[in-house]
Amino acid sequence: MAFGKVLSATLGLLASFALGVWTGPRITSAPEHEQPQLVTMAPAAAPPVTPTVAAKPTKPPVKRRAVPTVDISNVALRRQLKPVLGKDADMAKAAEGFKSSEQFATIAYASRQTGVRFAVLKYRVLNEGKTLTSAIRESLPTTNAALEVERARAAARSTLQSIAIGG
Repeated sequence: MAFGKVLSATLGLLASFALGVWTGPRITSAPEHEQPQLVTMAPAAAPPVTPTVAAKPTKPPVKRRAVPTVDISNVALRRQLKPVLGKDADMAKAAEGFKSSEQFATIAYASRQTGVRFAVLKYRVLNEGKTLTSAIRESLPTTNAALEVERARAAARSTLQSIAIGG
C-alpha cells in the first residue's frame, strides 16, 4: 500500500512537470499566428510653419561660497598645510609661484589624496598651464580626476575658512 502511494505521487509530480513544460511557452509568449497590423494614415494638412527662434533657457546664477582671502605667506596656512605636504617639505619653496592660497592648498590636498607628487602637479599646472584635472588624469588615467579635484578644492576651502575665522 505504501508503494502504491509513493508511485502515484511520483507519477502525479511527473505529469504536472510535463504539463508545465508543454504549456509554459504558450502562456509566456504571444501566439505565432497573430501579427500586429500596421495602420497607415494620410497626413493631415498642416498650416505653414514659420521659423521662430526658441528662447535659450537661462540657468539661475550659481551661488558659490566666498573663499576667504588668506595670504599665501600666512603662517597659519603653512602650519595647516605642512602635514599635507609632508614633514620635510620646504613650505616657502612649495608656495612659490601660486596665484592664490586656494590654488596652493587645492594642489596640496589633491597631491595627498591621489598620491601624485606635489612637485609634479605644481609643475604641470604652473609651468605647463594644464588644469589640475588634466594634470591628475595624466598621472592616473583610471582615476576620476574631476571628483578628486572637487574633493581637494572642498578641503582647501575648508582650511582657508578655518584660518580666516580662527585668525
